[in-house]
Amino acid sequence: MQNSVMVLGDKESFLMRVLINKSNDAEIDSKFVNWNVNDINANWENTSLVTLYMDDGDRPHEDVMHFLIDKLEESDIKVIMIGEKTDTQFLCDRFPNDLVYKIFARPVNYEEYITTIQDMFQKAAQGEFKKSILIVDDDTNYLMLVREWLKDTYKVSMANSGLQAIKWLGKNKADLILLDHEMPVTSGPQVLEMLRSDEETKKIPVMFLTGKGDKESVMKVLALKPEGYFLKTIQKTELLEKLGQFFILSK
Repeated sequence: MQNSVMVLGDKESFLMRVLINKSNDAEIDSKFVNWNVNDINANWENTSLVTLYMDDGDRPHEDVMHFLIDKLEESDIKVIMIGEKTDTQFLCDRFPNDLVYKIFARPVNYEEYITTIQDMFQKAAQGEFKKSILIVDDDTNYLMLVREWLKDTYKVSMANSGLQAIKWLGKNKADLILLDHEMPVTSGPQVLEMLRSDEETKKIPVMFLTGKGDKESVMKVLALKPEGYFLKTIQKTELLEKLGQFFILSK
């Protein structure tokens, strides 16, 4: 699927048209969309990046900003802002930092703008913006299965023991840990206790993986207050859906 840029503005000015034409000449599919909720929603499909272009002090209304932020977070898409410093600062104060990829002052340096988009698309293709998930399980077959399910959506790493996970986290970062509750040597609860006793890892959200779905076993898992848990009988579609919901709600 081709990457597509939605250029949002109050009206398609001459300078905005030049920006869009130069982008299209560089084989970056770009189109102007008026910044109202209905137009954004109608044109959202296939959008990979949003450019917010503020001309002559024009700013999107609050309802448009809230809608756009929700759409960006839901689709995991970033935004480039173009405008005077007071206008871009106004938006930055309202947008989550991780959504804003770059800010350009007017008049825009077209070459820099195009290079920025090309670099961003390249990084996205390499998975640099994907959330990082560490799966910890002593069952290698299950590790490989879950990795296969998640690898297209997330940056996935694996550890087949609690100690291996702790060692990996000493050098790497994770946005979420999927942790087997029933492991030999160092159990899931023991690993969780080790993670929470370390300043570097205590804030990493942990969800347990468990093969036991009876009420007593589930209550034992929940007593440890993880961010959640999944039965190992969960299927790919449901797991991806619940992980997506978790990352949206945790922003």
